[in-house]
Amino acid sequence: MTAPLPHHDGSATYVPDQEPALGRSVPVFVRVPAGADVRAVHVRTTPDGEPRFVEAVVDRRSGGDIWWRADVEVRSPVSNYRFMLTGTRGYRWLNAAGQVDHDVPDNADFKLVTHAPPPAWTRDAVIYQIFPDRFARSSAADARPLPDWAIPCDWDTPVIGRGPETPRQLYGGDLDGITERLDHLDRLGVNTVYLTPFFPARSNHRYDAASFDRVDPLLGGDAALARLAEAVRARGWRLLGDVTSNHTGDAHEWFTAAASDVYAPERGLYYFDEITGDYESWNGVKSLPKLNWGSAELRRRFATADDAPLRRWLRPPYALDGWRVDVANMTGRRGADAYTHEVARLLREVVAETRADGLVLAEHGHDHTGDLDRDGWHGTMNYVGFTDPVWSWLRHGDDQVPNFLGTPGGVQRRDAAAVLSTMDAYRSLVSWRSYVHSWQLLGSHDSARIRTVVGDAARQEVAAGLLATMPGTPVIFAGDELGLTGAYGEDSRTPMPWHRPQSWDTGTFAAYRALVALRRTEPALRHGGLRRVYVDADTLVFLREAPTGSVLVLARRSAGAPARIAGLQAGENVYGGAPALRPDADGVVVLPADGPTFQVWRLG
Repeated sequence: MTAPLPHHDGSATYVPDQEPALGRSVPVFVRVPAGADVRAVHVRTTPDGEPRFVEAVVDRRSGGDIWWRADVEVRSPVSNYRFMLTGTRGYRWLNAAGQVDHDVPDNADFKLVTHAPPPAWTRDAVIYQIFPDRFARSSAADARPLPDWAIPCDWDTPVIGRGPETPRQLYGGDLDGITERLDHLDRLGVNTVYLTPFFPARSNHRYDAASFDRVDPLLGGDAALARLAEAVRARGWRLLGDVTSNHTGDAHEWFTAAASDVYAPERGLYYFDEITGDYESWNGVKSLPKLNWGSAELRRRFATADDAPLRRWLRPPYALDGWRVDVANMTGRRGADAYTHEVARLLREVVAETRADGLVLAEHGHDHTGDLDRDGWHGTMNYVGFTDPVWSWLRHGDDQVPNFLGTPGGVQRRDAAAVLSTMDAYRSLVSWRSYVHSWQLLGSHDSARIRTVVGDAARQEVAAGLLATMPGTPVIFAGDELGLTGAYGEDSRTPMPWHRPQSWDTGTFAAYRALVALRRTEPALRHGGLRRVYVDADTLVFLREAPTGSVLVLARRSAGAPARIAGLQAGENVYGGAPALRPDADGVVVLPADGPTFQVWRLG
């Protein structure tokens, strides 16, 4: 049987002031079970780099728990703190990584951040990612001339997953096609549309932009984006774009000018070897020349000028609600050049000046923790702290499943304790605020699809359940809700089978729809903290707790022994169909042992 542990996570239940001001003191709380070996609590902070201890006092007793309170001075833009729990056998530390009985460095401390907060709307967002060429094709697409680089494909042409033809396959999806299919998104329940790039390019993915100043005519041009934006806004939704700050395409007007004239002002926007004429590019791909953010002219053209593309598309009639920034982890980094944090701060400032509620979200495929909690990116794509751990827990069979980053050996199968350790390792190094404003996703246009990773609908439902109930902003890659498959990024860019509804996995769609509705209905799933209450190899049980109420979540990848948990309230099942929770005479609840299964109860 599992008993509760002392807990704090940085959410509003434990830090009521979620937007602390520099120079103020804010109360922080730690919940300690009444039977725990804790006689005294101190909060350790490091103002101006020097440790300081503040003794906590008992604030209240509630439901078998003792709530201790201490005030933390917000001395720095990012102020660290952790709890020292003293009992009969000495002291233990409680930091964002959990409870330990040995001394630890400060990097996993809880964090209070005074930089301007991310847009409030993002905490309630459920994002739907669309790869425009493969989503939907309007009738107008038939009349558009094909560019010389394209291999024309009809909607049923198999995707070529690897090879020189891969980026050249053009299916003709366009922005008006997306507008015509918004009812599908409405049925699913999402409220934010994220488009991968819509700028003209010489590929179907369009990350090799030939200009940032116009919408690709193959997608319908500027007018089609305005129509889509109007239709999205009419439903009360948000619309996000995708911009490449690390590189352009080699057909971009800036680069062609730079390559043709060594004296051109555009020359300094890139990294040219003035002896050989060669240039730096993304991972050696010469069609993607790297931008030099040491250039004041680049900063002006890309961001600060009144007509800069970063600003232009945030204004009417397009009025994007923000940007996902492609390859943000490499932006401004090259050898001794280290402009990344300057660029992140600059882009955030420009977006905020242009529209106060604009989002700036960083793509990052590995350790993002050093790039957050500054005054730059609002959050990241949490591949390493969510996607990969979920894959490793739910992956099926003995066949190798490619890792998102191409790690040798592919995705390793791991038990739930190792999965939680991975999640905690990344979560503990950033603030609660950065964690909950980052994107959680089960896959994207750059990865395998979740159905291929887990192998069946039952395990995909468990994965989708975690996506809907864990902290962070859930992102659904178009087609996952239909059970589409794909073994890696390009292979996953499958055209949506609108004309073959018999191929849809309607059970998976129903599960996604119900889980999205659950998230939008339960405030604790959007604004609550996270408290783990049980784990075994095949089982995860956690609470999402908010001042407005709590929910209990059970995720099982396979059948096993029943989980017996003490200290929980009674609760009604709101997803999954299991019986209501009713503590026995000893205050213990027993959770279902079948699996795979995903269950949620509203407590109290």
